[in-house]
Amino acid sequence: MKRLLLLLIPALISFQGFAAEFAVGDLVIKHPWARPTPPVADAGAAYFIVDNSRGADDRLLSAEADISQRVELHTHLMEGDVMMMRKVDTIEMPAGQTVALQPGGLHIMFIGLQAPLVEGDRFPLTLNFEKAGAVIVEVAIGQQPNAQ
Repeated sequence: MKRLLLLLIPALISFQGFAAEFAVGDLVIKHPWARPTPPVADAGAAYFIVDNSRGADDRLLSAEADISQRVELHTHLMEGDVMMMRKVDTIEMPAGQTVALQPGGLHIMFIGLQAPLVEGDRFPLTLNFEKAGAVIVEVAIGQQPNAQ
């Protein structure tokens, strides 16, 4: 039995490294990721997909992480010929739809990073939804995953 356990532990640890979906209520959060940042960067961002195909309307109210002084919900807006980032109070998760938080659109902003976001590292991010509640997802730092 002890030998079997010793064989299973590495398999379980490596399986967790590939986890890319997290569920809370009727929501499924897929492929949380963040780009690496330069050593002097003060800010970073996280992205993911929320599948609400099984549930009722919901809203992302806030996010929390220990990697920065502040965590905000953001979007990009065109103002004239200039693309600007803006803080938003909530992000709607309509029933029957998938919402993508992605570069150039909705995203989670980390302001006052305590350390650079380093490729290959991971960090926990708590997402607080109005109806589904809170869920902790693991954000992988690296390139945008193929979210098929």
